[in-house]
Amino acid sequence: MEINTQIEKAKKGDQAAFTFLLNHYWNEVYGFMLKRVENETTAEDITIETFSKAFDKLTTYNPEFQFNTWLISIAKNVHIDLLRKKKSSLFVEITDKEDQKAYNIADTTPSKEDELITEQNLSQLLRYIKELKPHYQEVIQLRYFQEMSYQEIANSIDEPLSNVKIKLLRAKKLLAEIIRNRR
Repeated sequence: MEINTQIEKAKKGDQAAFTFLLNHYWNEVYGFMLKRVENETTAEDITIETFSKAFDKLTTYNPEFQFNTWLISIAKNVHIDLLRKKKSSLFVEITDKEDQKAYNIADTTPSKEDELITEQNLSQLLRYIKELKPHYQEVIQLRYFQEMSYQEIANSIDEPLSNVKIKLLRAKKLLAEIIRNRR
């Protein structure tokens, strides 16, 4: 019953309802895709794209069917589209292990800006942000440190506006979990 209420609110543009739906169904869609693709990054990308498409097309949702079933069918289609794109272009697959190696190599020496932020008591927050995956770090950095609009971020990282909104929602949720677990 609550799900249908949240869906109706989301159809009217209620951001809290979008957040509720994202939080409620994220693990189910992500888990489904992770079993299918066996790659965390790909599963996460597909899940983000799934919610982006679902939220864009929410008015087409038929309440006679379960919402999670609708989301899973969108996820399957996103995955099929990804496979088609892979076939039609040269694509280098990077394993999670290789991705982690590259991430660990990144220079972590603080810049002058980092030192200034540290002086302003934001160093702890930056440490938490650095625990996020790089693509989440990027959208947080662009939105809150460079103060870009959603559209500017979408242009900067060459992704649809709806994907940027979903990534920011997810990044904020993960950051809140990190902060909660460290206190």
